[in-house]
Amino acid sequence: MRMLCARLNNCNRGTTTVEFAFVAPAMFLLMTASLFIGLLVYSAMGMQAAVEKAARCYSVNDSQANATQCKTASSTQTYAQTNYFGVGSPTFTASIPPSPNNCGHQVAASLTFNLGWSIPLTATACFP
Repeated sequence: MRMLCARLNNCNRGTTTVEFAFVAPAMFLLMTASLFIGLLVYSAMGMQAAVEKAARCYSVNDSQANATQCKTASSTQTYAQTNYFGVGSPTFTASIPPSPNNCGHQVAASLTFNLGWSIPLTATACFP
């Protein structure tokens, strides 16, 4: 019995497996969190780019008689939706704000990013 205890005390076989068992959950959690944060940032940046393009399109094509897209608020919303690349489907609104706070042609978007809890994303762009 004493010989068996001495052999087991000096044995290093399996230590890598035990160390990996301690480190693996934290490593996988960090990798998964990085993936979801990347998706969140990608969706936010895609939504911001879509509202900027749509606000410019709405401003430029609103006054032109032969414009085929972005002539109305609903066509601008459709244009913004086609230019959005990201997770989910945001709600776009296009408007021309009243005079005191008039920044031009405004397009806004909102999206709720769900990961077990809700993260609201919003983006707004104006073009004179």
